[in-house]
Amino acid sequence: MKRVYITTALTCIVVLAAFVGIFRLLNLNSGKDHLIIGFVYDNDESTPYTYNFSLAKDALEKTYGKKVEIYTCSNVLDEEMEEPLRDLAGNKNCDIIFFNGYSELVRKLAPEYPDTEFCQTSYMDMSDQTVPENYHTFKGEAYQGRYVSGIAAGVQIKQMIADGLITEDQAIVGFIAAFDTPEVISGYTAFLMGVRHEIPQAKMQVSYTGSWCSYALEKQATEKFIENGCVVITQHTDTIGPAIACEEAAQNGKTVYLIGFSQSMSEVAPATSLVTARICWEPYVLGAVEAVMKNRKIESVVSGHINGTDVFAGFEDDWVEMVDLNLQVAAPGVSEAMDQAIQEFKRGNGDFVFKGDYTGVNPDDPSDTINLKDGYIENENTSYPLFNYVLSDIVTIVE
Repeated sequence: MKRVYITTALTCIVVLAAFVGIFRLLNLNSGKDHLIIGFVYDNDESTPYTYNFSLAKDALEKTYGKKVEIYTCSNVLDEEMEEPLRDLAGNKNCDIIFFNGYSELVRKLAPEYPDTEFCQTSYMDMSDQTVPENYHTFKGEAYQGRYVSGIAAGVQIKQMIADGLITEDQAIVGFIAAFDTPEVISGYTAFLMGVRHEIPQAKMQVSYTGSWCSYALEKQATEKFIENGCVVITQHTDTIGPAIACEEAAQNGKTVYLIGFSQSMSEVAPATSLVTARICWEPYVLGAVEAVMKNRKIESVVSGHINGTDVFAGFEDDWVEMVDLNLQVAAPGVSEAMDQAIQEFKRGNGDFVFKGDYTGVNPDDPSDTINLKDGYIENENTSYPLFNYVLSDIVTIVE
């Protein structure tokens, strides 16, 4: 009888040990219940681009509450990235850090902190790059929002022509651009293609400010566009300068409309703001944090197009959206036309944007041209836009 008791006791101990082992394994795989998270901004939340990016931080706090501890560094220039990066990863022991700047230091320093995930908005084509396992890039497919913005502008201009405010040959739009990078050129070309879908004879003027964030230069460039007869203006810069210029023009009797990017301009330009396109950073940031909490690879959790550690998506995964359509100024049919284009993108169709009887010229190499008769697919293998050709027949660069 004693042998039976001993055998039973030993069996119970073995089973108990197995259960303890399994519990520990499950507990380990279940992930973390608290994360330390860092955000590094190139500007501060008073600027549209950074404000829009900060909405992802707000979403984290709303979703996880006390389960996350967040540190924020603002106004960090690319060349000044090293100190805050080392502080967040080395001193604050952040589990994951998000960057909206373009510094290459992030990728270079990531291997020194293998326990930290580094997630940076893409600034170059990473499809053929070798990157550390803990370095990730991401971006919404902005060209989709730009194209839909162009649709809205085109419908608005058609109404202006119908009302006799302008003639067909006065269908001119303006684009305030920071630099002649592929990201910027891709955006303004997609915008023009949207406009020309509605107004085939429309043309565009582009002004490069030489700065991502200069209120004075952006406002000055917008004022020149208005003098040149541009009737719809949008931007790839980071201040409210264009909005203020459009609103002042409207107060002086000029008919001009503004399409925002990143942040709605309806509060500062209620008479001229038409609609705003924004990249939604929340889906990636929330997905990446969920992955780290569950001890899973980020790219296995985030929804989107995935190439290595690079992730990108558009309207179909809510990475891009149109916000704050101003019904007080929008022409009839603007909302319906935008929705129709958005549905095309949601169905996975995007090859119609960069397509038509157009020839583009690479501004860095005039001998490099592209014929768009067969079309060009943007964001095919990378989150960073690569279309870098100016359609010089219908685009005028204003000095």
